Amino acid sequence: MLKIGDFSKLSRISIRMLRHYDEHGLLTPASIDPMTGYRYYGEDQLMEAERIQALKGMGFALSVIREILEKYEEPEEMERFLLIKKKELEEESLETQQRIRLLENTLRWLRKDGKLMNYDVVLKTLPERYVASLRKIIPAYNQESILWQQLNEEMAPQNVKPAAPCYGMAIFHDEGYKESDVDVEIQIAVTGTYKDTANVKFKKVEPIQIASATYQGSYDQITKVNEAVAAWINDNGYEFDGASFCIYHVSPAQASSQEDLVTEVCYPVKKRG
Repeated sequence: MLKIGDFSKLSRISIRMLRHYDEHGLLTPASIDPMTGYRYYGEDQLMEAERIQALKGMGFALSVIREILEKYEEPEEMERFLLIKKKELEEESLETQQRIRLLENTLRWLRKDGKLMNYDVVLKTLPERYVASLRKIIPAYNQESILWQQLNEEMAPQNVKPAAPCYGMAIFHDEGYKESDVDVEIQIAVTGTYKDTANVKFKKVEPIQIASATYQGSYDQITKVNEAVAAWINDNGYEFDGASFCIYHVSPAQASSQEDLVTEVCYPVKKRG
């Protein structure tokens, strides 16, 4: 049997942490002297301590580690726990990378002229267009590619010809921002006449007056662009008049990196009455 101090040295786990593990039912001393309260561990518990440290290093919470240890001799259960944690860490990694990109963009703006970048807002009218349109509920805004893939697949048999410019755009029909199940319509201007498919509709779109701002770089900037357009609309006596949309002048399919993206954020407007 090993005193807690000796066990601490051999396992490389602090005495405080050993007591903490005991409180959580993870690594209970083999015996406790009823007279002195001294804790004693068995040499065979060193392997269990190593397992706990390994699982903790993978990011598992103590409550989950206790559950894993109960299933340690069942390979299929162990694999299930590990795969769940792997997916969780991958998602966290993507979120971290997005935060890093946002920090890098902000630093780049600050270094440009000592303040956050301003966006030029313009008032203009989009001309009448004949478009191929596809509108659906998709899981989230970042899964818009689902719509573009389906649009291209259903247009291909008719050899649909894009107009120049094609005004490739996404229109956001929900009243406000949504975390999931978003109502998005995509459009491209086309030349010629075509028959509707199962999901793609060909239609004429009337001219529309918009306030817009164009920016280059990742979509992390879009909130600041929205702020710039909203401020311009308020300061110049206009009001919102329809669903917002984005025109993709250089889309993800065309860009070699996020820095090459060119997006125009558009809001239909009318003069305030």
